[in-house]
Amino acid sequence: MNIGRHQTNERTSQIVVYNNVAYLCGQVAADADADITEQTKTMLAKVDALLDSVGSDRTRLLSATIYLKTMDDFAVMNSVWEEWLSAGHAPARACVQAAMARPELLVEISITAAC
Repeated sequence: MNIGRHQTNERTSQIVVYNNVAYLCGQVAADADADITEQTKTMLAKVDALLDSVGSDRTRLLSATIYLKTMDDFAVMNSVWEEWLSAGHAPARACVQAAMARPELLVEISITAAC
């Protein structure tokens, strides 16, 4: 089987597809200076676009790992997440507090989805 690597540079691929499963690299907000609500919304919009680019969508999510700079943002992030999810299609999920790659980032997500 072929491995499809999309939007690849010297360090990473934004999405890798193998055996009809899409693996997204960590996605962060489009505007790192925004609050947790906007960072979560724009991060999830990036997930939508990547999934669409390989013929998948949020109804095909298998797993999600969410990284928060602080668990103080857990409830607000969850409200955006729950609004974004397609009813009945919640993936297996973990949410952890983590040191972020840049101090202004509040949230990051890694997704696996069926294609």
